[in-house]
Amino acid sequence: MDSATIIFAFSFLALFAAIFYAKKVTNISIGSETKTPQDEKLISISNAIAEGAMAFLIREYKVIALFIGFMAVLIFALLDNAKTEGFHEGLFTAISFVIGAVISLLSGFIGMKIATMGNVRTAQAAKTSISKAFRVAFDSGAVMGFGLIGLAILGLIILFTFFTKTFGGIENHILMECLAGFGLGGSSVALFGRVGGGIYTKAADVGADLVGKVEKGIPEDDPRNPATIADNVGDNVGDIAGMGADLFGSAAEATCAALVIGATSTALSGDLNFLLYPVLISAFGVPVSLFTSFFASVKEGDSVEGVLKKQLWISTILMAVVMYFVTQYFMIDKFVINDQTITRMDVYLSLVVGLFSGMFIGVITEYYTSHTYKPVREVSESSNTGAATNIIYGLALGYKSSVVPVLLLVVTIVVSSILAGMYGIAIAALGMISTIAIGLTIDAYGPVSDNAGGIAEMAELGKEVRERTDTLDAAGNTTAAVGKGFAIGSAALTSLALFAAFITRSRLQLKEIGQPMNAVELLDPLVIGGLLFGAMLPFLFSAFTMKSVGDAAKDMVEEVRRQFKEIPGLMEGTGKPDYKRCVDISTTAALREMIAPGVLVLATPIVVGFLFGITALAGVLAGSLVSGVVLAISSANSGGAWDNAKKYIEASGKKGTDQHKAAVVGDTVGDPFKDTSGPSINILIKLMAITSLVFVEFFVSHGGILTKLILK
Repeated sequence: MDSATIIFAFSFLALFAAIFYAKKVTNISIGSETKTPQDEKLISISNAIAEGAMAFLIREYKVIALFIGFMAVLIFALLDNAKTEGFHEGLFTAISFVIGAVISLLSGFIGMKIATMGNVRTAQAAKTSISKAFRVAFDSGAVMGFGLIGLAILGLIILFTFFTKTFGGIENHILMECLAGFGLGGSSVALFGRVGGGIYTKAADVGADLVGKVEKGIPEDDPRNPATIADNVGDNVGDIAGMGADLFGSAAEATCAALVIGATSTALSGDLNFLLYPVLISAFGVPVSLFTSFFASVKEGDSVEGVLKKQLWISTILMAVVMYFVTQYFMIDKFVINDQTITRMDVYLSLVVGLFSGMFIGVITEYYTSHTYKPVREVSESSNTGAATNIIYGLALGYKSSVVPVLLLVVTIVVSSILAGMYGIAIAALGMISTIAIGLTIDAYGPVSDNAGGIAEMAELGKEVRERTDTLDAAGNTTAAVGKGFAIGSAALTSLALFAAFITRSRLQLKEIGQPMNAVELLDPLVIGGLLFGAMLPFLFSAFTMKSVGDAAKDMVEEVRRQFKEIPGLMEGTGKPDYKRCVDISTTAALREMIAPGVLVLATPIVVGFLFGITALAGVLAGSLVSGVVLAISSANSGGAWDNAKKYIEASGKKGTDQHKAAVVGDTVGDPFKDTSGPSINILIKLMAITSLVFVEFFVSHGGILTKLILK
């Protein structure tokens, strides 16, 4: 059986699994046949969350649709250098871009739809047992996990088959360069999904916490709080649609990078079975993840967190075993890329290094963000002396937590590069996210459980139900932090793989026009200038996103205060809050504030490449990668630590104390760190690299305008 047939088969298996899990969730009816007042309340609250989420998504997608149209035209125009009769590189790259963007949008929509149906069913199941509630939340996440990877590899293999069958006379490295547009489309949507979703959710969360918890002293998700519905909507917007688009982008981009680099090898390019090996990695992750999901069950007294972590370990170990046999059968014994001879075993070991490096990054992330361990408990203890010391300890924890993950990435990069060169780095990146179906399932499980807790609180289902949903949510918080570690680690490797593909394609393009590319010298003024400029970009990007959350949160705080002041009986529970107004504030702010960061990321490589050329752009990409990875890890882990330090104090029965109030302030500061700026930086470093790769021909032909003028 050839590679393409297997990829088609496993993509359909993933989609069938998503449909199966969706049916399991939607077949659960809400409430009893008689529909009691409590049932009506459940339905009303869940409908409000679903309507808010879909309203935001539709408005955001309208803005993104305009961007997709603009970028497609730009790609067509700038890559309009058809050298081969009957083939237009700009046209087919633009088609790939649009398909990648549409699939990413569709994945986010499906995930959001099922999550907003699963949250209320999880809350209802929690009335019976934690076991049933866990399974509903897990099944809801599985729809996103399997649906996204199924659509991703199906889209890739359809485009790959179309290009290679229709344009068999065109060199494969040119066709794979067109295919890179698919990754650019997915990652562009991810940028707006992550930034827009992050601003939305944190504006609502910060507003709800500062007024509700700190000023009014009411519990989290209290129905009296006008920002509660917006807060619950935000969980889906940021952690379902945003995270899904992020990991879709990583999978698509790492695969495209490996295909572009692999296509430069005559041995790989000459046999499509070998060339498709990178897609096979994601494809075989589907049955591995599906098999692993059968072990996801929780009994009373079990550690939910332990069950979820077991899913990650089982899938990782099983993937390592399966891919040994896949590599033996579907990878050529020996091939050459950039004068380096690479064996089948070199490729497999690169994959394994990436696979386990991802798991160990997850373990380190858990150590620094879970209140089971010393670092978070130190942050909790520091809250005794006020919010200032809480914030100082949290920042220190974040900086320190970046050390081991960076060392793991260094080892992965060095080992995979020694083994298989640039191709090995791309394969390591794919190995790190090869079990994306189960990883995304666990990520999506978190916001579903969080929403279930909010619904249980607002519908007044009782203390026992809320305790069960809190147990599910607490496990989801830890695994979400682990997921962010995976996402950042894979982003670093993916960005480096794309950078390698960019350099590889630049050399080929320059060679074709008789201008061999010299080595990139660190002491070259263009390179060192690019490095400094690139290193600054993640900080500027973070400034944009942090300030955006602050501006939106100010509007939210003022609105919540106004409602408590002006609506009679709101604090007493007799008045009705205006939830829709808060939802509208978050939506408007997110759509307004996501434009500037988006333009910064997408315009920078095009402007730098056009004005200063490939050498300067190489420096910018390297600089943004180096500083971006460290900043992303420290931001995400500081935010996660502040959040769990607060939860540790609450679990100790100290709600309402000065220590708790200080921790709430720290958590509020940490919200945009862990859910807006931190996760968005990994898209910045990937998106700049994939943009550079897609436009490489334009840069070679027309780039360096200012540099040429200066040299003259």
